[in-house]
Amino acid sequence: MAKVTDMVLWDKPGEKVLLLGNQAIARGALEANIAVYAAYPGTPSSELTDTMAIVAKKAGVYMEYSTNEKVAFETALAAAWSGLRAMTAMKHVGLNVAADTFLSSVGMGVEGGFVIMVADDPSMWSSQNEQDTRVYAKFANVPVLEPSSPHEAKEMTKYAFELSEKFKHFVILRTTTRTSHARGDVVLGELPEEIKAGKRKFGKFKKDPNRFVDVPANARKFHPIILEKIEKIREEFNDMPFNWIEGDESAKVGIIAPGLAYAYVKEALHWLGVEDVKVLKLGTPFPVPYGLLEKFMDSLEKVLIVEELEPVVEEQVKTWAYDRGLRIPIHGKDLVPRVYEMTTRRAVTAIAKFLGIDVPLDYGELDAKYNKALEIVPPRPPSLCPACPHRNSFYAIKKATRARGIYPSDIGCYTLGLLPPLNAVDTTVAMGGSIGIAHGLEIAQHGSLSEEQRKKEKKVIVATIGDSTFYHTGLPALANAIYNRSNVLIVVLDNLVTAMTGDQPNPSTGQTPHGMGKRIPIEDVARAMGADFVEVVDPYDIKKTYEVMKKALEVEGVSVVVSRQVCALYKIGQMRRRGEKWPIYYVDEEACTGCKVCINAYGCPAIYWDEEKRQARIEPSMCWGCGGCAQICPFGAFKPVEEGEE
Repeated sequence: MAKVTDMVLWDKPGEKVLLLGNQAIARGALEANIAVYAAYPGTPSSELTDTMAIVAKKAGVYMEYSTNEKVAFETALAAAWSGLRAMTAMKHVGLNVAADTFLSSVGMGVEGGFVIMVADDPSMWSSQNEQDTRVYAKFANVPVLEPSSPHEAKEMTKYAFELSEKFKHFVILRTTTRTSHARGDVVLGELPEEIKAGKRKFGKFKKDPNRFVDVPANARKFHPIILEKIEKIREEFNDMPFNWIEGDESAKVGIIAPGLAYAYVKEALHWLGVEDVKVLKLGTPFPVPYGLLEKFMDSLEKVLIVEELEPVVEEQVKTWAYDRGLRIPIHGKDLVPRVYEMTTRRAVTAIAKFLGIDVPLDYGELDAKYNKALEIVPPRPPSLCPACPHRNSFYAIKKATRARGIYPSDIGCYTLGLLPPLNAVDTTVAMGGSIGIAHGLEIAQHGSLSEEQRKKEKKVIVATIGDSTFYHTGLPALANAIYNRSNVLIVVLDNLVTAMTGDQPNPSTGQTPHGMGKRIPIEDVARAMGADFVEVVDPYDIKKTYEVMKKALEVEGVSVVVSRQVCALYKIGQMRRRGEKWPIYYVDEEACTGCKVCINAYGCPAIYWDEEKRQARIEPSMCWGCGGCAQICPFGAFKPVEEGEE
């Protein structure tokens, strides 16, 4: 069976393949003859970047894992200024990081097609907020294309490059978690000769300071140009292939559905058995094409707008209707929730209320059955993996601070340190925020003390941050803490991959999709910045890690401890592929006193409590052999299984 990544490069026009939405976008970019791709991984956009990383070299595409979204945006933008087709991708909060360049450069336009793929996460399945990228786009006057299926995602990607080049303007391709992660049939199109040959493409930048230097005198000229472009694009969208009207032409009621909401509306109408409705399917939630809207609204007596999150389409439609004196009811967020993702149930409920009909399903009965199932199925809270080095780091931190510290943390799998029994995460805000928050807390906690008093005070604030996050946005905060003579301990949890988003490389590893780049050791950066204490530990050696943490807490100033050990999930995966075995531990029943230190302070998911014998036990299938349990047990009850033993 062919790998999906192989299918993305298949030279088989007309062939139908099953792809993720993100993989379909990668194929669309290749069919569009993309030259440069730069991104920072972030769920739910990560599969697009990982797919591009695998196929880029063979396709002759320059691809990089950038240190953050702003850098990725600037890399791709510069390529587009040089006449190349370029793309950057990120999740919705990544656009916040890129926003400074995004908003400042939009008026400069592009020469080659420039597509910004942004994956929103309604219901926040893996995100810290639920923002709607379409609002950003409206603010910046950048058009948005929003697919309703994987195949449409591929086709829209190709069209996005063409649209961008035609108007020399940025284009956002917006997905949501469901469109990015849905699988569907995708019909392959033609691959350009350069892509098939793996031939790298190069551009040329033409100097034009009046355009590319964003001083006020130039910037003042940009705004009217942007507004003129967006209205021309609005006209263009009247006839674009991803917007259409369907249903009963004589219907008196209409439904407008952008992006994936269209699929939910279609399913809801089927469930309700409703046919006498006219539907406007919008692939362009901003700007709404007013010409097509006018044709759709003709003869309608009321309209419902079904869209996820913010009323972006609703506001545009209502403004248009008001300006034309159109006096018909236009419903939207009064019937469709403004929070969390769209579901068939939500669409059914909203449409039923809108049409004044009964819902054919007894949702009360369904809810009762669901709640009954929850009572039967035991809860499975998320947890750090067995053998996760972060568990040992948190354990050492808590022990060194005698559990009396304040623990700002960051965005990564280590955020799970907030859960019992570790309880080692007190704040998490945004990428790189742990160090800035730690510095602010230190000022608030100890800013009024004299220097002599401060020297007597032990550090009580310990920030934790991952290796990729450290390079993403941790560096400015570290520089600020050192510069302002903060008194904090920063523990960089370096597991040698960008683990949470799929084991991508970062500057700490030195690896790139094109081979080896230059590795930048975190400890070298901390020393060069002037940190007052820097040391590297192996968290699998818990005693040594504890001793270094304790030592770092005694140092006045900014201490940096790099806790380095490869991600256990990544390591075990590599060992399995090589057919290698790893040690497994068991509990010596004669030695175990039932003190529960392993349960109440350490919390490895491979360790469980035997209620009958009142002792700890290890589930062998879950033990990955790190030996942490043996190190923290006061009575030496955890021992490795000798080879050949059952």
